[in-house]
Amino acid sequence: MVAIAFYSITGQTKKFGVKTGLEAHEITDEFPQYDMKEKFILITPSYQDFMMDSLVDFLNYKDNKKLLIGLSGCGNRNFNDLFAQTAKKISVTLNVPILYLLEFSGTEKDVQNVRKIVKQLSAGETTTRKVEKPKELRGNISFLSDYR
Repeated sequence: MVAIAFYSITGQTKKFGVKTGLEAHEITDEFPQYDMKEKFILITPSYQDFMMDSLVDFLNYKDNKKLLIGLSGCGNRNFNDLFAQTAKKISVTLNVPILYLLEFSGTEKDVQNVRKIVKQLSAGETTTRKVEKPKELRGNISFLSDYR
């Protein structure tokens, strides 16, 4: 089964993670070093790089970067290019596709779509539609140097 991990600052991303009903690991500032044992999708909020230290620590811990197979970005579309910026930066830096983008804590349709993606990936399907591919984002994103 493909796992889910998420990081939340204001609670919107956490609300979405809980609404999916899927087993998920919450990355916390108190204990960001968590060893993911299986492939996973990371759900991220949209904040400036300096607010993502715990997320960087989590990804750099043991094999977490290697097990990351996809991203979902949360945010506010009113922020235009900054919408889902954390997911976009991780996508480019680690060459991992963005599988889904949603606003705030997501709608019921968003929940259904993410469940479907997890089910498809857990069944070994590789044809899951990618919202954004790393190469398509390269010209628009500054890299997070901490991930290298």
